Amino acid sequence: MDFTGELHGRLVLPHDPDWHTARMAWQLAVDQQPAAVVYAASAQDVSATVLAALQMGLRVAPQGTGHNAAPLGPLNRTILLRTDRLGEISVNPLTGIARVGAGVRWIQLTDAASKYGLMALAGSAADVGVVGYTLGGGVSWFARSHGLASNHVVAAEVVLADGTLVRADADNHPDLFWALRGGGGIAGIVTALEFRLFPMTEVQAGLLAWPIERAPAVLSSWRRWVDDVPDQVTSVGRMLRLPPLPDLPEPLRGRSLVAIEAVCDLPVPQAEALLAPLRALAPELDTFGTTAVSDLHLLHMDPPYPVPAAGDGMLLSGLPSGALAAFLGMTGAGRDLPLLSVELRHLGGALRPGAASGGAVDGFDAEFALFAAGITPDAPSAVATHAALDELRMAMSPWEAATGYRNFAERSRGRFDAPEVEARLRAVKAAYDPGDLIHANHPVPVSRGNGGPVPAPGR
Repeated sequence: MDFTGELHGRLVLPHDPDWHTARMAWQLAVDQQPAAVVYAASAQDVSATVLAALQMGLRVAPQGTGHNAAPLGPLNRTILLRTDRLGEISVNPLTGIARVGAGVRWIQLTDAASKYGLMALAGSAADVGVVGYTLGGGVSWFARSHGLASNHVVAAEVVLADGTLVRADADNHPDLFWALRGGGGIAGIVTALEFRLFPMTEVQAGLLAWPIERAPAVLSSWRRWVDDVPDQVTSVGRMLRLPPLPDLPEPLRGRSLVAIEAVCDLPVPQAEALLAPLRALAPELDTFGTTAVSDLHLLHMDPPYPVPAAGDGMLLSGLPSGALAAFLGMTGAGRDLPLLSVELRHLGGALRPGAASGGAVDGFDAEFALFAAGITPDAPSAVATHAALDELRMAMSPWEAATGYRNFAERSRGRFDAPEVEARLRAVKAAYDPGDLIHANHPVPVSRGNGGPVPAPGR
């Protein structure tokens, strides 16, 4: 394999000295073994890689960071296309539109946007890639007031499975544009995205924490509290078993805690009044206050560097008393659980189906999202963590929603979308990538239909 004469970037092969670094995902527990790695320096490099793969009978797996690398599965007949060098960022303060390359991470964009008093619908982790997160939907700290990040994409630059570079928007390749917004990167390799930003510089945000023994009272109160909060409030209830790492704040280091994190886009008096019922529970730690939007990535305490870990999630149709009891039974103080974090994220608001427009996924028919993760530095810890994830899913399965959320699914699962949406995604895949060249982390099967027009989704 050698098409280096066509690349501005770099081709790395298994015999090269930096092979092991090149094939590494952010998720260090995933052992990626592709046929080759390409560091793309331009959209033209992406096209050249696709054409080379076509000639050699290989597939192409684009990857910005590799946070959600586990569902990719084996890559033995696949070129791993690293897009982290596609780092262009431009922010137009007049239109409120950002344009980012496929290698841009959220911390880079939030810093750039904040200079103009603008904020993006960023995830809770600073070093997650903007493009991968957005293609999967994107649940930010402003999801209940603004909807999914993918709802606000206005255009994408995409290399198709035949190597051509196109612009997908409402007028050009509208079916592909629809699929990219929440359906993942199933039918094209996105090299750049354009999307809306919003005027905002600070919010009321923070963490309240108690010893894990207080979890029944705290989470029961939080569960009642979320029923009445306005859409300007997004919150998370978490069970934390934190290692004694120096990166963690001293009050949290090595502790087992129940915590509530919240972001309120509300005036201070209103936010303070809303928090009163939770503060009445006398949290041991209370960091709530005025917070710069560009600092919100610190709230969730995600690791700022690659780690070996395993995680998984699911959407919950509701959280009645039985569901909360099952959650507490699995994650409470009486369990020796190998999961660092188990969280319940409140949905609703602008995340309800039909509340916002645009894309294959425009919301969730669910009230909560569950996500759990554990650190897996060795084989025994990996086995224990996966067993705990399985047990948690089984315990919560009576309340699992009919659909899922791609970005919270780090292990393969059956269905993410309603049947009519899945059917349309299959048709888009068949129209744009009938040979299944693009290796997505959450694929849809290629539809072998009659070649007719892509059907509109049922709503």
